[in-house]
Amino acid sequence: MQFYKYQGAGNDFIMVDQRQSRTLNRKATKQIAFLCDRHFGIGADGLILLQQHANLDFEMVYFNSDGRESTMCGNGGRCIAAFAKHLGIQAGEAGYRFMAIDGEHRALLPHSIGPGGEWVELHMSDVGQIEMVDNLPAEQPNLSPGLITGPDYVLNTGSPHFIRFVPELDALNLVQEGRGIRYSERFRQEGINVNFVCENNGRLLIRTYERGVEDETLACGTGVTAAAIAWFRRSGQAAGRADIPVSAKGGGLAVRFTAHQDGSFTDIWLCGPAQSVFQGEIIFNEN
Repeated sequence: MQFYKYQGAGNDFIMVDQRQSRTLNRKATKQIAFLCDRHFGIGADGLILLQQHANLDFEMVYFNSDGRESTMCGNGGRCIAAFAKHLGIQAGEAGYRFMAIDGEHRALLPHSIGPGGEWVELHMSDVGQIEMVDNLPAEQPNLSPGLITGPDYVLNTGSPHFIRFVPELDALNLVQEGRGIRYSERFRQEGINVNFVCENNGRLLIRTYERGVEDETLACGTGVTAAAIAWFRRSGQAAGRADIPVSAKGGGLAVRFTAHQDGSFTDIWLCGPAQSVFQGEIIFNEN
């Protein structure tokens, strides 16, 4: 099977072009988990299939590294747009239009950023509701309640996210803290991505524990988007346009949106780099 490897702010993905023939399908959980394994396979946070769509430029089918199809992946959406350009798929005047699990998305590629790299701006789903949670406790006694600095936030930006604001990030045992919330009684069954966020000199810093990966990732696009929106709500700013820089462990991203007086957010764009890493062929058991 021919594959391509891409990364967006350190969030890395295996890309497979399935427009002409289909090697993998939505039930290939074992095979996809093998391909994402960093010791025995190619290694990645997730795998993305680019497939034909009847009315749009292509379809994006995303799987977490555990091999299971998952909800929307923001950095994956940016990377598949860069991949589409590499494949020679022509974008319209409004950019690429593609279908993902949460509906139609649009991607703009205003300029390249060196060999194999593109700056990609991805239009995300609207956000209508943000739940404020009064310091949800994790079910592990050795977590760090002293790091909590106010209410937590739960919202869906194409994938479900839990946002906790903390005074600093370096002291966090991210996997332990994130896992405690992800497997708490409320979220255990469906899972949730857990983000810890702090503000530093006008920029948000973020670390994320991702469900499906069940570990920290260097970046999470829908998590960065959720963090920017939650911070805007938390800071009490007036409705209007906002452009918020966010630094993940894997690099810098930016989120822009329109905030409305009714508490909703529209015209949300996740912006940042998408980089081709390498391509190759792998032999594996397709059954």
